[in-house]
Amino acid sequence: MYLLGYDIGSSSVKASLVEAETGKCVASAFEPKTEAPIISRQPGWAEQDPWMWVGNLKRATDQMLSQLEDFNTGDIKAIGLSYQMHGLVCVDRDMNVLRPAIIWCDSRAVPYGEKAFEGLGEAFCLEHLLNSPGNFTAAKLAWVKENEPDVFKRIWKIMLPGDYIAMRLTGQVCTTVSGLSEGIFWDFIKDEPCAPLLDYFGFDDTVLPQRRPTFGVQGQLCRAAAEHLGLPEGIPVTYRAGDQPNNALSLNVFNPGEIASTAGTSGVVYGVMDHLAHDPLSRVNIFAHVNHSAQDPRLGVLLCINGTGILNAWMRRNVAPEGMSYAQMNALAADVPIGCDGLSILPFGNGAERLLQNADTGCSVHGLRFNTHGRGHLLRAAQEGIVFSFQYGIEIMEQMGLKVNKIHAGLTNMFQSKVFRDTLAGVSGATIELLDTDGAAGAAKGAGFGAGIYKDTREAFGTLDRKEVVYPSHQEEYRAAYERWKSHLNL
Repeated sequence: MYLLGYDIGSSSVKASLVEAETGKCVASAFEPKTEAPIISRQPGWAEQDPWMWVGNLKRATDQMLSQLEDFNTGDIKAIGLSYQMHGLVCVDRDMNVLRPAIIWCDSRAVPYGEKAFEGLGEAFCLEHLLNSPGNFTAAKLAWVKENEPDVFKRIWKIMLPGDYIAMRLTGQVCTTVSGLSEGIFWDFIKDEPCAPLLDYFGFDDTVLPQRRPTFGVQGQLCRAAAEHLGLPEGIPVTYRAGDQPNNALSLNVFNPGEIASTAGTSGVVYGVMDHLAHDPLSRVNIFAHVNHSAQDPRLGVLLCINGTGILNAWMRRNVAPEGMSYAQMNALAADVPIGCDGLSILPFGNGAERLLQNADTGCSVHGLRFNTHGRGHLLRAAQEGIVFSFQYGIEIMEQMGLKVNKIHAGLTNMFQSKVFRDTLAGVSGATIELLDTDGAAGAAKGAGFGAGIYKDTREAFGTLDRKEVVYPSHQEEYRAAYERWKSHLNL
């Protein structure tokens, strides 16, 4: 028995096939092999053709299946979807796409969100967990309404990228509460689409697809999709979620106090809490987690930090000797004591940071002593500075009542550095579990739970390959270095 997971990203589409009993990924592939194109007709715009996602889905599926000998596709019992968040796909009554999808990194709608934040009232938006409506799906639809009225008049339904792929797979148009929350359509206090927001923007609530549970049958693979993908008709689609909630699911993060973290070019800290709360300064976003319900709340608190791995890459290009690998950089950094002999680096050199209330401070180095510090100090201070920015965000979550006790991460990117993971455990006081998984494999397991193949999430994710557990140590030293780092923020 097998489970199929798809991860619909802006760079590529990944397909993974998981054996249900063992939880092992037996085949995976992604397309395209180079980064998928993003259409930018004006500065700050970012669009993609949804049909491109469909084509890449087909090619990734073909490549995945080609890795298996004598495989019976009839053994695939469920399909799960992960997808890039906050996008906008508009379709007419014949389910035809009316314009290219406006994707997550498109910034044209920012003024519309900011105006709504003021018009609806900051207190209302934050208390009802609408975040600051900012650059989310609702604001993008407001842009279409004002700037493309002919398109707006023809819209039957709007969808997130994952909803669109599910529609192509099943012929059914639906979404989830988690999806509506990431589009800033969901009122957590009233547990329904936010009528004041819809009224403010002038949207009829019929433009929103009907809701289905995150876990459960959301449709079956229709004949056209089955023929296109070379799969049997009727396989149920039983799970879908945005990429960050799905990343948390993939890392077995479901319970209050647990955190999922990634540290690629940018970094994400995603924590789960069990009560409605908000940051008065709106430095984090809050969405319905995959296992959220009104009766048993599970809110995903999302912090994104722009200046993460990009700083480490800059160090490799400009500070490390030519040809030095990241592993060698990590070893050089490990030779320097905790706190870098007084050297601190603020890693905020990749644009405005929501963490800093949208300030664009640039990266800065503090306490540099020419007779004390060398290359290794700079390399370690960069990694410590990135971790300390994570900790600053974790403290915001703690102020909201989220008690952090465990951090889950994949053993990839910066988490491959012992300096990085030891610093995070030491400064946060949390145990770190490093796991071998990815978004597509997680979506497959989510589908298994949604189809009832797994009786609970513990059974679904109990087979995760745990690579390492990191326990807090040298906490006083890490905290002292962090407090010095924090003193340089000048907020």
